[in-house]
Amino acid sequence: GLPKDYKGYPFVEKDDDLQPIYDKVVKNKLQVLTHNNGDAASDQLLRVYEQAQKNTGVYDFLRPVMIHAQTVREDQLDRMKKLEMMPSFFNLHTYFWGDWHLDSVLGPVRGARISPCQSAVKRELPFTVHCDNPVLPVHTPYMLWSAVNRLTRSNRIIGKDQRITIEEAIKAQTIYAAYQYFEEDIKGSIEVGKQADLVILDQNPLEIEAIKLRDIKILETIKSGKAVYKA
Repeated sequence: GLPKDYKGYPFVEKDDDLQPIYDKVVKNKLQVLTHNNGDAASDQLLRVYEQAQKNTGVYDFLRPVMIHAQTVREDQLDRMKKLEMMPSFFNLHTYFWGDWHLDSVLGPVRGARISPCQSAVKRELPFTVHCDNPVLPVHTPYMLWSAVNRLTRSNRIIGKDQRITIEEAIKAQTIYAAYQYFEEDIKGSIEVGKQADLVILDQNPLEIEAIKLRDIKILETIKSGKAVYKA
């Protein structure tokens, strides 16, 4: 019911309204996480962040995060790589709203590129995946399944070339998640000296069929070496 040229609208229209915020963040060498979906909004974030570096003279790698990065383009991922800006993809969109993106919102070409995890992998750009609770309930096996299979509710593959391996999807929820929060020295992998934050699963995700990943059950959760949940 909207005009043919409708393309959404900016939450903050003018860069000048954002620039002082990002200048202050970068000047104080703080990490900033920005909710961002459309590619025009991604352009705006990259512009003001790059300008903040120029304005302040601070080029430290502060690991800024683009939350959702839903329609981020290849050229934008190149710029993010230079800034060490991490995307955190809402990859469950591929299942719950994938058909809607393909048929109505973005169309088959752009829709197939939502949450382009493989594009990040190819650039060796660390990324995480999330479920945006309370939009969707927290379900880590489902997030794993979605990133690997990229199936819609009607069982269509949405962006086959953006599928990632099971191991890459696990890293997005463990090693890269710790890295995103500057906690890679104490979390994210099972190593001597790191916190014993673990889950025991009923199946080995690296050995089962990818289509069965969402059926994995968590048998026990261990936090700092102590069991906090048992099925």
